Amino acid sequence: MNRGAPILLVLLFLAPAAAARASDGYRVYESTAASVNGEVLFVSDVDREACFLRCAAMPGTVEEILSSRGARDRLILDTLALQEQGKLLLGTVDNVMLERSAREAESRMAACSSPCKGEIPPGEIREWIRRKLLLRDFFNRRVAVFVDVKDEDVRKELARRSSVPGSGAEPTWERVRDEMLDARVALEIRNWQSRAASKSRLILSPLEDR
Repeated sequence: MNRGAPILLVLLFLAPAAAARASDGYRVYESTAASVNGEVLFVSDVDREACFLRCAAMPGTVEEILSSRGARDRLILDTLALQEQGKLLLGTVDNVMLERSAREAESRMAACSSPCKGEIPPGEIREWIRRKLLLRDFFNRRVAVFVDVKDEDVRKELARRSSVPGSGAEPTWERVRDEMLDARVALEIRNWQSRAASKSRLILSPLEDR
């Protein structure tokens, strides 16, 4: 996915840590990063998201180096979309695609030079990929299906590109249409994310960039 829409939020304070029951019976306290409509995101969730993006774990993506705040914003947008997906039951994950993508993601993480990968077990890689594939299908069904590019718009774009000196070989109609469609879908997804964020209860904890 793209960098995502900027989120304008009122900075409030969550409790600095939340308790979770560990398997050995001891309580483990973990710092909170945000609350999204009551769903708590932990600092470890933010760190994990930043690591996956840095290592380009998702097949077809390139390395993204985000600050902790940037990774938190990305995670918040994903959480908002997944909450909506859960309400509408819109979107599925193909098991064959999941297995193939998870295997490639594990290879990408193994080849990643960042030491952050050492904190992520293989099971979490697969779950992260599952979430990303579910988000992709959700946005395809919720947003992309309503986006179109008119033939006249493609003709105008072809004419514009042809008029640029040194533009090289003229692109095909199909390529230009696909590029325009991808750009419009990305814009509509950002608009959806902005609307979702504006209608939600978002609370941020102080977060240090690392």
